[in-house]
Amino acid sequence: MYGDPATVRKILTELGDTWAVVGLSSNQARAAYGVAEVLQRFGKRVVPVHPKAETVHGEKGYPSLDAIPFEVDVVDVFVNSDLAGAVADDAVGIGAKAVWFQLGVVDEAAYERTRAAGLEMVMDRCPAIEIPRLGTTGAR
Repeated sequence: MYGDPATVRKILTELGDTWAVVGLSSNQARAAYGVAEVLQRFGKRVVPVHPKAETVHGEKGYPSLDAIPFEVDVVDVFVNSDLAGAVADDAVGIGAKAVWFQLGVVDEAAYERTRAAGLEMVMDRCPAIEIPRLGTTGAR
């Protein structure tokens, strides 16, 4: 319902390759770490967003979305559902083109606000699962 195939494909192939991954740290045990690695293999620039602002996968980290000094195309959200709506609002505020809520992250009100602001949005899906299904040759 919150991730139809056309929207998933559009976000992954048409809206740009700079992905801010909110919740990405150097903790290799966290899902964000592995998903970011897959996104990089498929040609995405992954920008870590975490209070620690750590460098992850060779990319400098930032403490918040509004601290990133360049354009972000997609905001990939690895925070719990209670916090995700504020991140979606921040994504709108920085002019992102899309928001992606990871598996288990659902906020219907945030979805409505984000879509009303003109952004594409997917909830409760994982780009590391979806991108290989596209059958593109983006893997490096």
